[in-house]
Amino acid sequence: MPEFTHLDENGRVRMVDVTEKKPTVRSATAQGRISMTPETLEKIRDQSVKKGNVLETARIAGIMGAKQTASLIPMCHPLHITHAQVDFFPDTDARSIRIEATVRATDQTGVEMEALTSVSIAALTIYDMCKSYDREMVISEICLVEKTGGKSGLYRKKP
Repeated sequence: MPEFTHLDENGRVRMVDVTEKKPTVRSATAQGRISMTPETLEKIRDQSVKKGNVLETARIAGIMGAKQTASLIPMCHPLHITHAQVDFFPDTDARSIRIEATVRATDQTGVEMEALTSVSIAALTIYDMCKSYDREMVISEICLVEKTGGKSGLYRKKP
């Protein structure tokens, strides 16, 4: 059975101690998808949503989400993020937008949660800005695609 690193010997929750770990360059890429009606996707692509430019607002929100991850997830360490990027890939045939976020830091622990949070916040921002047009949007498939650095090295999601 794997050791639960967020529990002490008495079963109490704690933050993992990374004091002795050496900082290394770490990177993580996550992705997710938000599905919607063709009409909503067209409004986003044409920038005709009344609340403003949906994708640029979601990009800023995703970057802010990466920077605030430690405030949102109890056992996450505050990290010195050196790069955060959010990109969008609209797919007319699938009636969706794939969201991809990459986060980098030179730190003692990884940035997977920051990349996943970034994707989640970007998707939620798209939903918030478009909900008056389409309340049936679905956020799905949020996952880690790749991570580098640290003791465990490279991870790539299997296709």
